[in-house]
Amino acid sequence: MFVRLAIIATVALVLWAMFARDSGAGGPERHYRVRGGDTLWSIAVANFAGDPREGIWELRERNHLESTTIQPGQVLTLP
Repeated sequence: MFVRLAIIATVALVLWAMFARDSGAGGPERHYRVRGGDTLWSIAVANFAGDPREGIWELRERNHLESTTIQPGQVLTLP
């Protein structure tokens, strides 16, 4: 009996994982135009709650940045 329940639960979990999708509840994307003197740290502090290092990581991942160097006029997508 337990084995049958475990198999059913596993199949249900696999099906759910295969068909799960984004609900779109995240809201519209926000963008930020870099100004002179801005750093990823200052942008993260202004736009993310909590540890700014996590915000910097999110900014780099979302914008495909290879380093922390940003230029004035550059447009960043905020996660």
